[in-house]
Amino acid sequence: MSALFSCEEPATWMRVYEKYWDVVEAKTKDRKPGKLLKLDKWYQEDLPTLISSRSDKHITLSELVKLMEWKLTRGKFRPRLQQLVASNSEDIVEKCSRKAFSLLPDVQAAIAELSSLKGVGPATASAVLAAGAPELAAFMSDEAMESVPGLKPIQYTAKHYALYLDKMVAWSEKLNKVDPQQDWTPQKLELCLWAMTIDTRQHLQLLNDINVSGTNKKTTTLDLNTGHRPAKKLKTV
Repeated sequence: MSALFSCEEPATWMRVYEKYWDVVEAKTKDRKPGKLLKLDKWYQEDLPTLISSRSDKHITLSELVKLMEWKLTRGKFRPRLQQLVASNSEDIVEKCSRKAFSLLPDVQAAIAELSSLKGVGPATASAVLAAGAPELAAFMSDEAMESVPGLKPIQYTAKHYALYLDKMVAWSEKLNKVDPQQDWTPQKLELCLWAMTIDTRQHLQLLNDINVSGTNKKTTTLDLNTGHRPAKKLKTV
């Protein structure tokens, strides 16, 4: 569990958030320099603008395929998912994603709708929703989930996503109560938790000067429940 998740100081979270792009640039998981940075800029900046510019929010097949490429580059690489997602038809992707966004703020119903697409599970569905409605959804990244107490072992299920999102929503609301800017969203928290995890795991040392557990930091711990290990099967996350 990341100590960051227990930190109630918005200024500390903001310092991590401000280092997000430095962490993305320094991450060297794949061997193609700049690939993750380019894809992440597209996902974090371009895709939200595209989705929001449409009278009825939705994504296209090409956007879903690119989103999957971003997801697999940013996290665990599962090439089979790329093929499955690409096998969906343009019409089905637009129709399904349009219905999913119309179901909001019922995030779980929207997750279920998107999960009917080939190659799309709760994690990929959450990425779609987080791009178009970051105030309601957060991307279900391994790094963020590992940072939240009570979520291990990670399960790629709608139920597990609901537990994760509840905690992310609750913590963003907690930060907004003490931050005059009041611009914390579940997705913004995901960026911070991902950055902190990657910085620690890869020894990037970009966030070493950010103390999230010192005695001068006001912290608290949420009362969280643990999950159960799922049966092994082909994951569509």
